[in-house]
Amino acid sequence: MAIDARQIGEERQRKEIRDRWLLSAPALFLIVAASVGPLAIVVLYSFLAPGNYGDVKWAFSTEGWFNVFLSRDIFDGTVSLADAHFSIIWRSVKLAFITTLLCLIFGFPTAYFIATRTPHTRSLWLFLVTIPFWTNMLIRAFAIQEAIRSEGIVNTVLMTLGLISTPIQMLFTDFAVLLGMTYVFLPLMVLPLYASLEKLDFRLVEAGYDLYASRFGVLTRIVVPMVRPGIVAGSILVFVPALSSYVIPRVLGGGKALMIGNLIELQFGQGRNWPLGAALSVALVVVVLFVLLFYVRNTGKSGGGAHG
Repeated sequence: MAIDARQIGEERQRKEIRDRWLLSAPALFLIVAASVGPLAIVVLYSFLAPGNYGDVKWAFSTEGWFNVFLSRDIFDGTVSLADAHFSIIWRSVKLAFITTLLCLIFGFPTAYFIATRTPHTRSLWLFLVTIPFWTNMLIRAFAIQEAIRSEGIVNTVLMTLGLISTPIQMLFTDFAVLLGMTYVFLPLMVLPLYASLEKLDFRLVEAGYDLYASRFGVLTRIVVPMVRPGIVAGSILVFVPALSSYVIPRVLGGGKALMIGNLIELQFGQGRNWPLGAALSVALVVVVLFVLLFYVRNTGKSGGGAHG
């Protein structure tokens, strides 16, 4: 009888698991189709030949991947490294990394300030942080453009105060792109940091002060190790969209500060080389995966050492 009861219990458990999988199957199918499907199409296109006026020819070709890393002279056919592509990829990674660092520098004090407010005022501060999300990213990029252009607010104020005699060229530079991306992606850093800081037991901070630790020591030995998951999550949420950003470099960088997102758009648009655009897109995904794996692994190692 005991064996029969156990078998009946195991069978009931298997049935419940099977029913849960069946109920979630439609949602899982949609998620897989919506995420894996487009990526599979892009990978397929990267191994096809370019069409004459865009699109692709259904013939296997590695020309798209060849053009990602190498370039062939149209006159004598000599092959050389695609320096322009490497330069744009390096600029994209560099600007995305600096943007993540700036968002962390400005976002950590902001999240700490909100987490240390009284409970009934935290909602107000979080509400203020999320207000930029109400506006389209393109509108926000144009707002930054109006502020830093030669006749914009910043130059006008500096010239009125007599600090400068001629306008500073800020628009269409890497500085403009960094400013725009930091402004747009800063809330994505603040919110995960706040979620971690809110759970922090501030009695540990008081204990650190009681043991004569300095403010810097409390920050680096207690606060940062405890909120490392929020730092990792915020860095990922900022780095990934910053690396593939298209609108902000297009508006604030003009044609002088292209990033990989702009390069991909050019191949699908004016370049009419869809296989190259698809190969660059897959290369971008690979770069993101490697950078994130490196960042998470190294952060995890340092986190283990901090706790030890």
